[in-house]
Amino acid sequence: MHSQILCKATAAAVAARRMRNILGPVLGKGGWTWNTHEVKLLNTSAGDTVKIGEISYQLKTPRNPELVPINHMSETLPQTVVQHLRWIMQKDLLGQDVFLIGPPGPLRRSIAMQYLELTKREVEYVALSRDTTETDLKQRREIRSGTAFYIDQCAVRAATEGRILVLEGLEKAERNVLPVLNNLLENREMQLEDGRFLMSYQRYDKLLTEHTKEELDAWQIVRVSEDFRVIALGLPVPRYKGNPLDPPLRSRFQARDVYYLPFKDQLEILYVVGPNVPAERVSQLLSFATTLCSQESSNLGLPDFPVDNLPPALTVLEQFPMLSSQQLVQRLYPYQAMLGKEGRTAVEGVLSRFELLDACQQPASSAVLKVAPASTEQPGREGAQADVTVRITDKDITFQVPAGTKAPRPPNSNPAFISTPSHSQLLAEMVQSHLVKDMCLIGAKGCGKSVVAKEFAEMLGYNIEPVMLYQDMTARDLLQQRYTLANGDTAWRPSPLVTAALEGKLLLLDGIHRVNLGTLAVLSRLLHDRELSLYDGSRLLRWDRYQALKEELQLTDEQLHKRSIFPVHPSFRVLALAEPPVAGSSGQQWLGPELLTMFMFHNIQPLARAQETSLIQGLTPNVPKEAVEQLLHLTHNLRQTNDPTAQSLASSLSTRQLLRICRRLSQYPEESIAHAVNKACLSRFLPSLARSSLQKGLANCSIQDTQPDAEAHDHSCSVKDGVLTIGSVSAPVYNAGEKMKVPDVLFYDNAQHMMVMEDMLKDFLLGEHLLLVGNQGVGKNKIVDRFLHLLNRPREYLQLHRDTTVQTLTLQPSVRDGIIIYEDSPLVKAVKMGHILVIDEADKAPTNVTCILKTLVESGEMILADGRRIVSAERRPNTIAMHPDFRMLVLANRPGFPFLGNDFFGSLGDIFSCHAVDNPKPQAEFAMLKRYGPAVPDTTLHKLVAAFGELRAMADQGTITYPYSTREVVNIVKHLQRFPDEGLANVVRNVFDFDSYNKDTREVLIEALHRHGIPIGAKPSSVHLAKELPLPEVRLSGYWTTNQEGNARRKLLCPTETHPIDIKGPVFLRVQGYPCERQESRALSFTEEKATWQIPMSEVNIICDVTTNNENKNTTISGVWQPFVTVAALGSPLEGQVVLHEEQSNTVLHLDVLTGAVRRLILSQELSPGGHKMCREFAYKNWLLFYKEGGNQLDVLDVLEGQVHTISLPINLSKVFLVAEDRWLLVESNTNKKFLLTKPMHMGAEDSGVCQLHSVSEDGVSTGHGASSDEMCVPQTVGSDQMPNENLSAALGQKIVSPNRLLSDTSSYARIIVGFPDLMSPNEVYSFMRDVDLSEMRGGDSGGQIFSRGGLKSSVAKRTNCVSLLSANQVVRALPPGQVPLKDIFPPDVTPPMTAAYLEVTDLNSKKLKYIPVPRSLSVSPYTTWISKVSDSDVLLAGLGSGGVVTVDMGGYVRLWETGLENLQRSLLEWRTMIGSEDGRPIQITVQRDSGLDVTAPKHGKVDPKNAPHVGGNQWAGGTGGRDTAGLGGKGGPYRLDAGHKVHQLSKAEIDAIPEDVRRAAREMGEKAFKDRLKEIDMSEYDASTYERFSGNVRRQVQSLRIILDSLQAKGKERQWLKNQSLGELDDAKIIDGLTGEKAIYKRRGELDPELGSPQQKPKRLRVLADVSGSMYRFNGVDGRLERSMEAVCMVMEALESYEQKIKYDIVGHSGDGYDIELVRTDKVPKNNKQRLKVLKVTIALSLYFPLLSLWLFVIFLLSLSLSLSLSLSVSVFVSISRLQRTLPAGRSFVAMDTKHIPHILQQIFTSTMLSSA
Repeated sequence: MHSQILCKATAAAVAARRMRNILGPVLGKGGWTWNTHEVKLLNTSAGDTVKIGEISYQLKTPRNPELVPINHMSETLPQTVVQHLRWIMQKDLLGQDVFLIGPPGPLRRSIAMQYLELTKREVEYVALSRDTTETDLKQRREIRSGTAFYIDQCAVRAATEGRILVLEGLEKAERNVLPVLNNLLENREMQLEDGRFLMSYQRYDKLLTEHTKEELDAWQIVRVSEDFRVIALGLPVPRYKGNPLDPPLRSRFQARDVYYLPFKDQLEILYVVGPNVPAERVSQLLSFATTLCSQESSNLGLPDFPVDNLPPALTVLEQFPMLSSQQLVQRLYPYQAMLGKEGRTAVEGVLSRFELLDACQQPASSAVLKVAPASTEQPGREGAQADVTVRITDKDITFQVPAGTKAPRPPNSNPAFISTPSHSQLLAEMVQSHLVKDMCLIGAKGCGKSVVAKEFAEMLGYNIEPVMLYQDMTARDLLQQRYTLANGDTAWRPSPLVTAALEGKLLLLDGIHRVNLGTLAVLSRLLHDRELSLYDGSRLLRWDRYQALKEELQLTDEQLHKRSIFPVHPSFRVLALAEPPVAGSSGQQWLGPELLTMFMFHNIQPLARAQETSLIQGLTPNVPKEAVEQLLHLTHNLRQTNDPTAQSLASSLSTRQLLRICRRLSQYPEESIAHAVNKACLSRFLPSLARSSLQKGLANCSIQDTQPDAEAHDHSCSVKDGVLTIGSVSAPVYNAGEKMKVPDVLFYDNAQHMMVMEDMLKDFLLGEHLLLVGNQGVGKNKIVDRFLHLLNRPREYLQLHRDTTVQTLTLQPSVRDGIIIYEDSPLVKAVKMGHILVIDEADKAPTNVTCILKTLVESGEMILADGRRIVSAERRPNTIAMHPDFRMLVLANRPGFPFLGNDFFGSLGDIFSCHAVDNPKPQAEFAMLKRYGPAVPDTTLHKLVAAFGELRAMADQGTITYPYSTREVVNIVKHLQRFPDEGLANVVRNVFDFDSYNKDTREVLIEALHRHGIPIGAKPSSVHLAKELPLPEVRLSGYWTTNQEGNARRKLLCPTETHPIDIKGPVFLRVQGYPCERQESRALSFTEEKATWQIPMSEVNIICDVTTNNENKNTTISGVWQPFVTVAALGSPLEGQVVLHEEQSNTVLHLDVLTGAVRRLILSQELSPGGHKMCREFAYKNWLLFYKEGGNQLDVLDVLEGQVHTISLPINLSKVFLVAEDRWLLVESNTNKKFLLTKPMHMGAEDSGVCQLHSVSEDGVSTGHGASSDEMCVPQTVGSDQMPNENLSAALGQKIVSPNRLLSDTSSYARIIVGFPDLMSPNEVYSFMRDVDLSEMRGGDSGGQIFSRGGLKSSVAKRTNCVSLLSANQVVRALPPGQVPLKDIFPPDVTPPMTAAYLEVTDLNSKKLKYIPVPRSLSVSPYTTWISKVSDSDVLLAGLGSGGVVTVDMGGYVRLWETGLENLQRSLLEWRTMIGSEDGRPIQITVQRDSGLDVTAPKHGKVDPKNAPHVGGNQWAGGTGGRDTAGLGGKGGPYRLDAGHKVHQLSKAEIDAIPEDVRRAAREMGEKAFKDRLKEIDMSEYDASTYERFSGNVRRQVQSLRIILDSLQAKGKERQWLKNQSLGELDDAKIIDGLTGEKAIYKRRGELDPELGSPQQKPKRLRVLADVSGSMYRFNGVDGRLERSMEAVCMVMEALESYEQKIKYDIVGHSGDGYDIELVRTDKVPKNNKQRLKVLKVTIALSLYFPLLSLWLFVIFLLSLSLSLSLSLSVSVFVSISRLQRTLPAGRSFVAMDTKHIPHILQQIFTSTMLSSA
């Protein structure tokens, strides 16, 4: 039973006693009969006495009755409370200070206040926070009339006036603040700053017997009252968050555990509150609450249930009995939002245990029907009330709720608020909670919290007072700020929160998830009791208490206000907005037991798709419906997935962002949705995993990127008649008032930047604020400045940095004449004047600072430090109206590594329209650089663009850390423009010298620059061209005569048939792009080799043929049967298409390289196997010729017309050469006799006539012995066009103009047939003869033959590697090393290099012969034997352009060669220019000075016989810096004369050369250290080299990973501002405190200790699963899989060394024998190379002996893996599987087409998981 406060022994007391005696036996031991105490107030002659049980206390009359708590006592007190009061009274009588410890909630404070009310004691209340300082407790200085006075604070006032000091929240105060009270608590003594000394009353009274009061006053001794006590209220730490009590402080208190009221007491209170609620239901709710407050629940990590909130909840239930209990529990304890899966399951288990799971179905639909001002006043209801009618299911309920000071507005009457069923439901639920308590809305960012709050406020007639909370907000910022009056006096200004409480507004606390709990705690009394104590001594009382005080003391409002007591308006309510807590996170799990007691919670669920559709279409009526459907399909797919990556993407597509996209689509319907989504998610800067996840999501929703072709789109910009047009968008040019603030910048337009600006202009015209994100140096500032310049908009500029605070962002305080003056920041100026505010480096400022921009952008409101307020609409006093033209353009670097700024986009991205600014594309960048460096050669610019493009790609992949930008390239180009003689290789060092000390990065950079032909590190002398040998003299070797007339035997007519081609197909092959890394070969030295790249051979392919087409090379690779394929590249209009001819089966295929379409062309029905050949000289004209060796017909295939013309011949063919389009040279098979076939140009024409065959007779030159000097030659190649006349003249050494053909065969270097094939007269044959015929020479051991041929030729090779370059006048052939005169090329002491072949270049202009070695292939194909049948050397050759050839070797290496002399000379000049002219000559420093003397007449001057140096003087010859005489460096002399007076300086090469003995010593030192290390870890050198084999290949990835880990560690340890310091930098917020003379007004950087009680940061767990099945060993020879796997394991072990605190890893193997074979344990990771090698050895051994993984087991593994990947939340699993990639969740699987990519994939996984959880 509850004990009443009984006056004297009344009848009621007697009745109560009787009741107890009757019910005692029924209730048993815990009943009312045990330990009951009554509270009695006794009136006696000695004064009033309070008696609790047997303890009595004599009351005293308070001197300040307004400070005595009032209306805290209830009519009935639970027995537990009475016992607590009795205990406090005992301690009070003993003169001891007490500490009430217990769980969060208002109970402890309520008991303390009840005791003070009971004993009529005055109270000094202070809520401690982390911002509380010594001055808040002892004394604070205030300035009055120019003088600083000390004002006593709560502790001193309480001690001197005999009040009770109530300290709440001791665990919130920072360490070393509360010990200032130690002496006051123990001895009642304290030294004050103003010189006074507080002394205990016993000692003071004793002194007073010896001295007078005046003497004690003179000594400044002040008496501490005997009635002074301290009641401390605190939470037990460590169970709750906070600082533990300091032992000396703790020992001074007497503690009392004030736990929740016992079950029966609580139950009785609840029965009283909800008399109509079924008793069983009340009991179930209370049982549930009690269970969640138990120790077992705490052990599960569940926060305590807010038991104190059950009475208000029952009030709601009383009014709305149809509400489900589970719904009600969700409002009190939002477990769905704040707990993880385990927690939710546990809570639901308890709910079902007490039969409270009654909302499993859809909650009862409800909506607010009507809101009207209250018609009748209900008793006990103060302030404005409104009658609200709510329909729940089918029942209408009307009830009264507090309302604002404005007239309520009917629901759904706001056209800007589109009501959806879920919003109606939410508003109805909020109105119910509003009846009893303050609320908190929890919802993801951009889901409409602010909009709902605004609608709720307007519906009930509330004025909203928005307060944006930020992380380092202090209690002062929340309650009161100091300022100075006009006369310099200090005063306190109430914050918006306080004015809202006084004026009855709805206080909107936006972002309570951001603010520190220690700061928010100062509001707990306001939220629980509607009372507040402020810094200036003012007190805010609950309305009813204020009225009771007014009546009791008979005082007017004015008198109470003079005593600093004000009422909290009865309509005042608090509505908090927060983002959902993240379970298990240290920073984002903000919703703890303390906050749960303060609010009722409402969760804003993401809108259902149909509701979101109607919302979007209601707010943007013109948006295309299909667009909305697609957008929402994607968004809801992302929201519903369990993948955290996809969910983070979904947060970028909040309802707010979707509305922004739709507003833009309704204005610009032609825009692509994919573009809008990529822009909103900033996909360009997402980690690769997230990006692939997004792309997969877009593909699944069939969203195609249909952006118009950027090249075709017009990107010009113009200003005409006051209208700016960028691309297709126009806007009026602004009429600026302040012209000097309009930026003007040097800007070269380029298409890409213009596209960004066009995009920006679209959003700008829609009224959006813009956010530009990009790497450094990509031109963000230039784009913005250019944009504003074009619009003629004035700019205010604000650069943020690490130390930016909320104050500096808005106002800059300064002191002038002792008065604080606030200077407007650029932000405030821009708001006032309507300028554009450019905020640069937004990611450098803490996000808790920049988040205050949210209210400015969203609601157009912001409160400034000086009390003024920015408002969007109406003008009120002390406000700044936001100018309608004001806009913000925010610039930030991209989130993530290596910028490691704060994630501005993540926290505020959805309130801006986002634009990704990237480095310009190659063409755009080239065009821009050309503007900066018009004189810089194009080739140099192309190299720079390509090299920097690759470096940026490497930075994106994480291979290098620094993202090189356009800014760096522009600086290089500016330098080259100004100093053209300096080589490119030298100038690029201006950028790359930063990396010169990092060996790994330096190697990567040099390799990349060399790949693009930037010869960094090369010397001008490094020219290594092949040695030139003389060519034998040309001689006339015979005549060819074409027989025109004669008998039929000599001139034959050949019949022709024409029929269409039979086409089979097409079949579509999968076209897979494979990036070939082109490597420029002239990096360190200049040779004929120009560039190289490798074709993927995949171990099973071979090279059959190579051909070129307009400098685009096509190569065919074929399969594993022994084919001989020839390839012909077709010309216009069939570019990109090739014809393949397989010689054995005569199969002709037409292949479209772009689409992968293959068609078989059947030329004739005859299918005879054998040597079919294709002639492709005129393939570029789209016709080809086919014949069979030994056959007697020619098939001419016209690809365009689709016809075959078959020509029958009277001879059997051996070879066919197309020497012209209408003249073909045929060689008969048996006799090698030659025939010339002439044909009409167009075979399809009707009057075409017939083809004629003419025999060609060969005659030798008579040598006088009657014998022929020339055997009948068999040509290998014959040119299809004639040599230019000047080349012909140069080759023959005589001026000659004639048709001609260049022919080559095995016996000569080259032959020229003059007059052939056009002249019928005898054609002279001029030959450059060889000493030995090539066919008689042994091929020698070329690369491939070493492995399988043994050097023996099996048959004649099918390919003739010989090419004629007519314009360069050269014949180039590829020869095996055995056919090359190596002795002539290499000196005797030099061993010739191992080569695949030599290119023999016969230059007919210079009459020289060169042999260029072709390097051996690094890889050898297993199919070498039949490569020998393809070619007699290991390379295939084709001509390329006018002066070069291309070779492809059997390893797939394609090499481009320059052989033409002109080309080589031009390239060498460019190469030397790139290196620069630093030739080692000394540089002189010359100072030019004006002598002041005029030049007279020039003269030689006197010659000094001693030749002493002379400077100036107009006298001596050979001086320097003078005038008139011959010398150096002067003026007016007749000529220069160097008398040898100069500084002798070593050449640069000599300076750079380190003496050999020093080099040797350094080398030896390194070797010794290495051997010592091996000895130390007991590792042999053989083991060391074995380990190096694996380690060396992944060194770069290891380095890169370690850099990332270091940076993450550095980011985690970033120092914070420590406030209230006695030294450091002046804290702007404390300037006034500094004026008054306070000491702790500084701040300094320091490492912030983790908050006590916050979850421990656990190391990340990583498990590497390595395949050690037998297949790894079995197929290692084919694709190196085991070695790559070893490298990946080695990389993990090396990269994570010494990061054990951050990452715990283990490595397990799986095979057919088991799935968890232990290789590395988490607690026993390898520490050195020997231990790591041991792990690698074990792995290899396992794969050697374990069975192969069976296929069915693998399939089951994959199915379960797919399932687990989609389910896993806190565990990230990654896998590399090609086929199943589509079925696995995006970003969770990787395809490694080349095993060398595995380490890079691992690095990607590491990086993404680290950054996401950093």
